[in-house]
Amino acid sequence: MSWRSQPRDKNGRWTKGLSAGALALVVGGGAIAAEGGLGATVSGGGVPKSVVDRAAKGKEPARKGNRDLTWRRMNLKRLKQIVKHGLPCAANSYGEVHKFFLRTPCRSLDRFLVRLDDGNGGEMIVSVSWVRMRSSRSATKLRSLADTYGTGNVSPLPGALVGAGRVKWTGRYYHSRPSGSMVVIAEVEPVHGVPDPDFMKEVAAVAAEFPRP
Repeated sequence: MSWRSQPRDKNGRWTKGLSAGALALVVGGGAIAAEGGLGATVSGGGVPKSVVDRAAKGKEPARKGNRDLTWRRMNLKRLKQIVKHGLPCAANSYGEVHKFFLRTPCRSLDRFLVRLDDGNGGEMIVSVSWVRMRSSRSATKLRSLADTYGTGNVSPLPGALVGAGRVKWTGRYYHSRPSGSMVVIAEVEPVHGVPDPDFMKEVAAVAAEFPRP
């Protein structure tokens, strides 16, 4: 089991600590190296309260679909964004998720991409995908597969569309949310500078709250 396949609650948040088999703790340095070479730095107390509070301000407008207000409340500046509607799922996915769509076609796929300035010299890119399946059962299967590290996923829109160039999506800053027969998948990656890793995880969780555009 890897950190991406840890048990989650209904909101997609981790419900248990990271498994020893998936992570190696570097004692004294406070660093955790994830399976597959993906690393992240955490403190003994978890995500700092200031980071959680900053992200929490964006959740209410996010649920209402007000993206610009979401970013402002989180002290983020939108640089460029793009939305693509009604795309075929199989052609815009990879790995086992691609094979899943060949067997179980989706009804629709909408994707969103935005580049944000964090106000501290860093930039991040946020991808959100809304996948409408034919039933809640198939949506549950899709989410379980996409949430498991190494099985592929829906492909984010190209970073060049928002001036970010080529982006390597690692799955490190990831969140998903079920909504009936729909699955919402959000991913975040740094583009310039050094955006706070804990904050990027929170940004992914907030972005997953956005309703389908």
